[in-house]
Amino acid sequence: MLIQLFVTFFRIGLFTIGSGYAMVPLIQREVVDRRGWFTESEFLDQFALAQSSPGPFALNTAVFVGYKMKGFSGALCAMLGVILPSFFIMLLIALYLNGIRENRWVNAAFEGMRPAVLALIAVPFVRYLSGMKWCGWVLALTVTVVIWAAGISPVYLILGAGASGVLLAFCRRK
Repeated sequence: MLIQLFVTFFRIGLFTIGSGYAMVPLIQREVVDRRGWFTESEFLDQFALAQSSPGPFALNTAVFVGYKMKGFSGALCAMLGVILPSFFIMLLIALYLNGIRENRWVNAAFEGMRPAVLALIAVPFVRYLSGMKWCGWVLALTVTVVIWAAGISPVYLILGAGASGVLLAFCRRK
């Protein structure tokens, strides 16, 4: 299982271009659809937790999945798997490819990748919203506008949303 965790996240880390959000569809396909390590609901809960935890999203996701599967050693294997591809690629670029950003072919490749990366980021967003009721959509839109227009830190809104969820669960129990 430890090797499987490492290899799974190494492949995800190796073949993902863009931010951690671009990894979400690949992680979901692996841990929910192919391997059955998480249910869809568990993955969405983990997705929310990984977003609200400090640090890179993809790393948090790898750690949470690895920890659920094999505790600390699973978290370590999954974390190394997702980190090492980027580390080695950046090391090679830093060592051997000086001036790569000025290369017109490299610039053209990056321009071509932008729409694909945007689509990879949009997929988990749409999937996450598809399970919400209309009031969830309204709340998500309101929070987005508040962050964008008022310049309020998302951290405060995440903490407030978490506290509201706990309060709502507490009220439902009574």
